[in-house]
Amino acid sequence: MARVAYILLCHKDPEAIISQAKRLTKAGDYISIHFDKRAGREAFKTLKAGLKDNPNVVFAAKRIKCGWGEWSLVEATIHAVKAAEAAFPRATHFYMLSGDCMAIKPAKYIHQFLDSNDFDYIESFDFFESNWIKTGIKEERLIYRHYFNERENKWLFYQSFWLQRHLGWKREIPADLKIMIGSQWWCLRRDTIEKILQFIRTRKDAIKFFSTTWIPDETFFQTVVRHLISRDEIKSRTLTFLMFTDYGMPQVFYNDHYDLLRSQDYLFARKISPEAKELKQKLGVLFASDDEIDISNEGRTLFSFLTSRGRVGKRFAQRFWESESSLGRNRELYIVTCKKWHVAKRLISQIRDKTDLICLDYLFNEKACPLPDLGGIEKSLTKRTRHRRAWMRMLFDYFNTNKIIICVDPANIDFIHDFYADRARTRLLEIECNFSRDYLVGHTMRTGLTGEQTPQSAIDLLIPTVHADINEEMDEIRDANFTRYSRISENKSIKENAQPLAEFLDIDLETADDILSIHYLYSD
Repeated sequence: MARVAYILLCHKDPEAIISQAKRLTKAGDYISIHFDKRAGREAFKTLKAGLKDNPNVVFAAKRIKCGWGEWSLVEATIHAVKAAEAAFPRATHFYMLSGDCMAIKPAKYIHQFLDSNDFDYIESFDFFESNWIKTGIKEERLIYRHYFNERENKWLFYQSFWLQRHLGWKREIPADLKIMIGSQWWCLRRDTIEKILQFIRTRKDAIKFFSTTWIPDETFFQTVVRHLISRDEIKSRTLTFLMFTDYGMPQVFYNDHYDLLRSQDYLFARKISPEAKELKQKLGVLFASDDEIDISNEGRTLFSFLTSRGRVGKRFAQRFWESESSLGRNRELYIVTCKKWHVAKRLISQIRDKTDLICLDYLFNEKACPLPDLGGIEKSLTKRTRHRRAWMRMLFDYFNTNKIIICVDPANIDFIHDFYADRARTRLLEIECNFSRDYLVGHTMRTGLTGEQTPQSAIDLLIPTVHADINEEMDEIRDANFTRYSRISENKSIKENAQPLAEFLDIDLETADDILSIHYLYSD
């Protein structure tokens, strides 16, 4: 059975570290602790005293003063790894943790997972080809020497950087190493750890190189593992769940995140708030339990959805490439907007059968929408959206018509504004629908906000928010006061809906009544 040696880097709160170490070792695993030398001597004494009788705990032989972005973080990790490798010969895996990480699965689950998956888990993406680095300097991390801490000695850091750039003091990357990059939170097998320690003993040139790179904790182990281990034995992912806000800061987890964390396809989570006492207590109970775990893994999608609400910019003005393209002064664009796409599709299918109008489905929302071959532009949703006026003009020309009906999701109100700003004549029909709980639950699954195993408590919290978002989209459309606007409703009779439909399509009431006559128009 798998036995894990946890490599713990920490710098504060010795009492919390003691609790963390006792909890992890109680399951039969081990822990090797590096306590930052910057922390006070008394704090370190408290930590050692609290764990002195635990045979499954060892401390790094040397304490390092650690600084963000420095080699010191890697050096501290190496000291903790060496201590664990020597002290715990029965350890099968070595797992990197920080003081604010906690297990989000039972120990039994963790052991079974590692037994069943004979891989090294470490993010290792190509440093130059991947888009892992989003902002800031990139190759300069490697080709220049970084002797100063950017956060503590910003002036010296950048003076050194610019001097090397000005004088052309670039250096070569070790020829046999393909530089990789990824998260510092890894889980490696014992054989891999032993090979890494041998590499450290014999490759002084590589150590010298990485020791003056910037943020080497994101490149050293990632590069060395890929250099030593076959690609098919590596899973380029972390087993620690962490997310970043849209401001680039780590997301902190609180008491109400328990259900979300438990259901993610990860073994640990970072960062747990020090104030989240209830969450820590629940996760501690979970770690010691034999609970069955259902994985839904919707955390990142749900987080992105919730944090983006209220931050989505609404654009009403034309972009430069749109202002020079028009659908045509004598053309008419009929827009049908409805959140239930299947209802809108049924309606325009009826319109297609009962009139001679060209009808297209959600061509800006569905890549698979049936469209004619227009030289490849029709194959990309991005191109259709970015150049929507020019794209619609091509469709008018292709069908040799002055009237086309399209469907647009209510969330795309900026599209509607954009078409109304064109010289062509635009009309809008809103289809008002009722939304049952079952439909809303299905909607969250279709959009990836939930999965088959999402806890009911999480769904219950999410449904009102999703419903409110849909209502807000419809309110925005009505508040925009579009001209030539009509609305039909699921709550009205065919006779009541025939009049606005006739006005929208400029047809007689009898034809409108015939179009609306299908009894399953609003069925889910």
